[in-house]
Amino acid sequence: MSELQVKTMAEFMAEGKEVDILFWVGSAGSFDDRAKKITKAFVQIMNKAGVSFGVLGTEESSSGDAAKRAGNEFLFQMQAMTNIEVMNAYKVKRIVTTCPHAYNTFKNEYKELGGDYFVQHHTEFIEELINQGKLNITSVIKNKKITYHDPCYLGRANNIYDAPRNLIKKIDLDLVEMPRSKSRSFCCGAGGAQMFKESENGEFEINIVRTKEALATDADIIATACPFCNTMMTDGVKNIEEGRADVMDIAELIAKCL
Repeated sequence: MSELQVKTMAEFMAEGKEVDILFWVGSAGSFDDRAKKITKAFVQIMNKAGVSFGVLGTEESSSGDAAKRAGNEFLFQMQAMTNIEVMNAYKVKRIVTTCPHAYNTFKNEYKELGGDYFVQHHTEFIEELINQGKLNITSVIKNKKITYHDPCYLGRANNIYDAPRNLIKKIDLDLVEMPRSKSRSFCCGAGGAQMFKESENGEFEINIVRTKEALATDADIIATACPFCNTMMTDGVKNIEEGRADVMDIAELIAKCL
């Protein structure tokens, strides 16, 4: 955080300053080594655009998504109400997150518990920054074919299909769609708390099936917009043919082109 000049909401409050945006980092973005790279890329983008944002730091708990999907409604409500109490204390109005699971939970499931926020996924927010002229993109990734995997909680759950694809077009890559895409997309296998389940079915694992579909496009890059999807697709490539394609979050692609 110090390296990237990221401040907590508590630090801003101590300075008597208001912050426009709470960046919800999420469990994966905080603790998983691969997902941390996505977090850093998105922070670099926000810093480049001069965005006023803060994080909760050690005050950030799980959004409660995994508990709810696994059937523990009591634990979900405990986590949600704790988070709402913290965010309301900081008068949070707008949340941006790189995690579609947190995005869906905040947008659709916190309101009835007292947490009413304007919530954006990082692809929506990056597109907004570009459209406002706050980011200049120069395509530096040349002659690469790319396919995009729609995260379930971003696509089918919340109908966000265009923002990620618009960003891919802005960096001038050759986008090749998988046969199952957008509203007909296929899951990576991590949703519903399945991320934490041991593998059992070998080549019939959901992430292997989906990765085979992505590799069948002959793409050099498999683009994701979710840290869970990134993990599952990365593991899929390693399992099928390591090095055949790079798995990258859209924030990482944009950060390369600033």
